[in-house]
Amino acid sequence: MRDDEFGEYVAARWSRLVRAAVLLGCTPHEAEDVVQTALTRCLVKWSKVQRADDRDAYVHRILVNTFIDQRRRMWRREVPTEQLPDTALADVATATVDAVGLDRALAALGRDQRIAVVLRYYLDLTEVQMASVLGVAPGTVKSRLSRALTALGADSNLNPQEIPWTT
Repeated sequence: MRDDEFGEYVAARWSRLVRAAVLLGCTPHEAEDVVQTALTRCLVKWSKVQRADDRDAYVHRILVNTFIDQRRRMWRREVPTEQLPDTALADVATATVDAVGLDRALAALGRDQRIAVVLRYYLDLTEVQMASVLGVAPGTVKSRLSRALTALGADSNLNPQEIPWTT
């Protein structure tokens, strides 16, 4: 029963979680690894995830924490290789990000601001949900979003039409 419900949850949210990880700053392959690790952590504590008031916010928090944790350890996991993997097939998430210029816009932000923008404008979390996910006060969420939007608006290289939430 537990595995069936978890499998349905993963099937319904996989692509959205991978896309969120790409927007946080992962390559498509890294994003899949981050999401897989986050979901593995969720499976181990699935009964706790099920009891959460907002299951998606709980999973998003695990995703953000996993992303941050893997960024801290990135240098330990990199292994040089002589042959690069085949990249002939374009990943849909990468194509979408490139198409609207979000990768460039989000790369200009600091980590906390970038996470706040992704949680708010891509995952559509409320400020209260974001505060819960990030473990900060709602006022902190508001200030991070405000600073992020100010930074994006001040970027002279950025076309406002490339950013969906400004149109």
